[in-house]
Amino acid sequence: MSEAKIRLARPGDEAGAYHVCLKTGNFGKDGEPFYRDDPDALGRIFVGPYLAYEPELSLVLEDAQGVCGYALGAFDSKAFYGRYEREWRPALCAKFPEPGGDPSTWTRSQMVHSWYHHPDYTCPERYDLYPSHLHIDLLERAQGRGFGRRMLEQVMELLGQGGSPGAHLGVSMANGTALGFYQRLGFQELLRVGEGTDGCIYLGKQFNAEHGRRKPW
Repeated sequence: MSEAKIRLARPGDEAGAYHVCLKTGNFGKDGEPFYRDDPDALGRIFVGPYLAYEPELSLVLEDAQGVCGYALGAFDSKAFYGRYEREWRPALCAKFPEPGGDPSTWTRSQMVHSWYHHPDYTCPERYDLYPSHLHIDLLERAQGRGFGRRMLEQVMELLGQGGSPGAHLGVSMANGTALGFYQRLGFQELLRVGEGTDGCIYLGKQFNAEHGRRKPW
């Protein structure tokens, strides 16, 4: 098993990071069988804008086989979503029309295309305590080796050094493994939206002064 290294994202990482998003796109498991008609559908929302707008908060995990994980952050969620709305989403909507007909007949890709047209900008309260947000995914070969914890802690340190008091993230109710992972890192539940496989649990964690004193590298 090759050793993996954590580094800041750089231009050219998009394809590898989108692939990670695809391979974890089925509630943390391999989503490739469900997105063959559009493998980049998820990555255009959950990866691309972060690499473009917050590269200083975008970490990549890379081994000899290539990019095998990422941890992404947005310093001010409302500002990030505002830029996404103005600069990113119009092109998505122009290229991928909103699907019609009965949603129960849509492919997974069509469902994601509908999200392009009806984005979710949920920011759980209290926003003043958790203004930043985080997103992380690791390929199976990189899981269980401590990289997820290290990468999230490093992004949180970067956020804390910039003056953020805390961050939130969302996890599918269907992804119990991820929920347990975040809770072990000290994240606490803030909000539940929906139910079942369509439901999302928002968790938050406040930073302490220690995040602002240490260098993450």
